[in-house]
Amino acid sequence: MGIFSRFTDIINSNINNILDKAEDPAKMVRLIIQEMEDTLVEVRSSSAKTLADKKELTRRVTRFENEVQQWQDKAELALSKDREDLARAALIEKKKSSENAQTLLQELMHTEEHIIKLQSEMSQLQDKLADAKSRQKAIIMREKTVNSRLKVKKNIDSNKVNDALGRFDRYERKIDDLEGQVESYDLGSKSLADEIAELESDEKVDDELASLKAKMNKK
Repeated sequence: MGIFSRFTDIINSNINNILDKAEDPAKMVRLIIQEMEDTLVEVRSSSAKTLADKKELTRRVTRFENEVQQWQDKAELALSKDREDLARAALIEKKKSSENAQTLLQELMHTEEHIIKLQSEMSQLQDKLADAKSRQKAIIMREKTVNSRLKVKKNIDSNKVNDALGRFDRYERKIDDLEGQVESYDLGSKSLADEIAELESDEKVDDELASLKAKMNKK
């Protein structure tokens, strides 16, 4: 692929569409950036050569234009000396120099148009390159984040986590059983404090019953 055909493809490309179709967006962005940077290097080199060609063309045009004036002066000098043959020959050379100058001017005009177009496209490519580089950071961060989330999801949904939770359930059941065994030893056995507390409770009930009877007798 030639430098300018590839350059045009990059200029006209839609980076979003490229990334949508890519299996690895981060890798694709790196490739796009590398392609753009390589193309910029080549285009700048070509642009430098074209600018050098423009300077050379300008010098040649100036030289032929000077020759046109010089042959004009020589023709006039020859006529002033009644040398019409020399004047005619000078005018013929003047015509050749003028035609050469016109040809080079046309070439110079096309070269200048090419430089203007090249500079415009280079500016577009630089903008796309800056856009791609700014997106590269965001894409890399998003890729790291989604990979971390995916890893967590896989661990959560894995049998290892379920097995671990199952073991917790079994351990809790064993502890429940042990606590039940401890509580079973306490059934039917009362401490001195428990028996005294029961007596105090019974006494309160007896007092409340006596109070109720007295109230009823009054009525």
